[in-house]
Amino acid sequence: MDSKEYIESGILELYVYGLLDEEQNKEVHEMSKKHQEIEEEIVAIEKSILALSTSFCPFLSVQNFEKIKAKLEIKHSKVVELKPKKLIPNYIGWAAAAVLLLFIGYQYNQQLTIKDEVVTLENANEKLNEAVVNSESEAKQNKEALNVIRDAKNTVISLAGQAVSPSSFAKVYWNKQTQTVYIDASGLPEPPEGKEYQVWSLKLKPSLTPTSIGLLSDFTKNSAKLFEVSGTSDAEAFGITLEPKGGSKSPTMEQLYTLGAV
Repeated sequence: MDSKEYIESGILELYVYGLLDEEQNKEVHEMSKKHQEIEEEIVAIEKSILALSTSFCPFLSVQNFEKIKAKLEIKHSKVVELKPKKLIPNYIGWAAAAVLLLFIGYQYNQQLTIKDEVVTLENANEKLNEAVVNSESEAKQNKEALNVIRDAKNTVISLAGQAVSPSSFAKVYWNKQTQTVYIDASGLPEPPEGKEYQVWSLKLKPSLTPTSIGLLSDFTKNSAKLFEVSGTSDAEAFGITLEPKGGSKSPTMEQLYTLGAV
């Protein structure tokens, strides 16, 4: 087995995650010393996993949030109760009325301040809830990504950069039993406005026949850059092109970013 076949076998991903036995670990170590491209691939996998872990949002404690909320609500719920005034002599009646008006004005301003603070608190609550949801969503995405990479049943196909973007690359994780396909698009540049990547399953014989198996939508929002596309059972190669938003019926070969045979 040459170094390219060794890389595409998926054993390096298992090596990085510590899922091999001692003899297999020794074999991978020796191969990495003999072949520079294998050592570089191991480093690339480690960097990819590190990028996944550092993309997690900081954990937001719901319990701490509730404690802060309770303290703020207690602080702003104390409204001074107006007590009825006793009858007082006429000669101080106007002075008392003036004091009462000033006190009512003060209370009114206090109520306005409290309302503003309540609105501010509600906005903060909304942002915190949104951050929690985003954090949970990203954690779920990254957990799914790790599960895909660790699945020994997946065939890993490396897609190399083409003329329009030689530095681009991608990987296909294809489970032939379940026909599920995941695309690791971390090696693709951000698509320009109005464009998105489209993935093609290719039959090479008797003639080239491309079949669209999905779009890499919301590319920027997907921090893990791992996308599940439609399944396929008989692909002989995979390619990724840059197409107008919404995709195309057939691939734009001038915008072929990556390509790789099974």
